[in-house]
Amino acid sequence: MVKAIIDIDESTNRLLNIIKAQFGLRDKSAAIEVLAEEYEELVSSHNLKPAYLKRLKQVQKERTVRVGSVEGLRKRYSKR
Repeated sequence: MVKAIIDIDESTNRLLNIIKAQFGLRDKSAAIEVLAEEYEELVSSHNLKPAYLKRLKQVQKERTVRVGSVEGLRKRYSKR
């Protein structure tokens, strides 16, 4: 565990107190950990490869196929 002394402004202090109360946390360190985890999820979900984004745009432009039900799907794509 790393210990740090930090300076935060009043609005950040209020935000940490709100997070602490919402999640029932014991101290502001735990509130900062919650913020870091949420930020990590946000950042990691946006780190997509450009090739994947290009392919995604191509797929979004393709025409959709309605199959209706599982039976319709089986009928359309069964190997006969």
